[in-house]
Amino acid sequence: MLNIQSKLPGVSTTIFSVMSKLAAEYNAINLSQGFPDYAADPKLVELVNKAMKDGFNQYAPMPGNQLLKENIAQKVKNLYNIKYNPDTEITVTAGGTQAIFTALAAIINSGDEVIIFEPAYDCYAPTIRLLGGIVKTYELAPPDYEIDWDMVKKLFTSSTRMIILNSPQNPTGSILSKEDMKSLIKLISGTDILILSDEVYEHLIYDDQKHNSVMLFPELRERSFIVASFGKLLHATGWKLGYCLAPEPLTKEFRKVHQFNVFSVNSPMQQAIAQYIQEPSNYNEIGNFFQQKRDYFRSLLVESRFKLLPCHGSYFQCVSYSDISDEKDTDFSERLIKEFGVASIPVSAFYQKATDHKIIRFCFAKEDTTLALAAEKLKNV
Repeated sequence: MLNIQSKLPGVSTTIFSVMSKLAAEYNAINLSQGFPDYAADPKLVELVNKAMKDGFNQYAPMPGNQLLKENIAQKVKNLYNIKYNPDTEITVTAGGTQAIFTALAAIINSGDEVIIFEPAYDCYAPTIRLLGGIVKTYELAPPDYEIDWDMVKKLFTSSTRMIILNSPQNPTGSILSKEDMKSLIKLISGTDILILSDEVYEHLIYDDQKHNSVMLFPELRERSFIVASFGKLLHATGWKLGYCLAPEPLTKEFRKVHQFNVFSVNSPMQQAIAQYIQEPSNYNEIGNFFQQKRDYFRSLLVESRFKLLPCHGSYFQCVSYSDISDEKDTDFSERLIKEFGVASIPVSAFYQKATDHKIIRFCFAKEDTTLALAAEKLKNV
């Protein structure tokens, strides 16, 4: 037997894979993993086909397709009136998760501490540990998952190197306010602490609220990696394309890792997306599209025994089942698949300590017929 010392001994198959496999086994409606069950825009698919025919089939430039970087810069300017240099401050990545990994790998050394807010997207903590960093967790609580910044300050030490933000947040659907950003600025003023801001759901903001990107605050922008995802924006999660925005000094470090990680990413899809996002309506209308789905799904669940938690962004709806059962959320989620035919994600999976508030998460990025059928099953719980 080979003697292999695992660098992630406590890590196993993700809850997303487990629940999706179980959903397939029991032929359940899969509202667990965050992916649409409908097609991407046929115009976008045609543009990919055209790019292939036009010869965009070899390596793209390491930082990304030039036209795409320029159009990302224009998109950011249109949305936020902020200028990022496409040559020195924008890097195209193989999805949001690769961008997160690369930003962490570029900065975190052994013993560096990184503050994360839980429940948290599941790649943060393992990546930090893989790099020899130390995870410092701040646990958020339902129903609003608000941050007490005075308590965050107590997590600071001389080894604090980075804070990871995620707004709109996966899994809770909560968003950071302007006041949150002002509190964060006050906390990190005079320090060398960096920010990794996961903004892959930036366009999925509801009820006329505003996305408070870190780029809107100069004190944060100068020290932030901002991660975005075309998979979420274009209903094409399987394409694994995203990008990272960062000031030039941080981008230099990011690209040092990026070039030895993936080097460059899918060439014809970059060319297609570059052309597709030239039309602002292809990204400006997505918020309304998903708000309609959120509202529809919530209206259906009102007739169930589940308690709806607030959802201000993302395409996830969290619910409490505390009036239904006192089971662990993992057991309840499994029973929901086996007995009622609907797959969800137990929110305890997003906490390092598996904190169980009797909350589960549904993805509503589905056809209305799928949501209606799922809701009918959930009314029987």
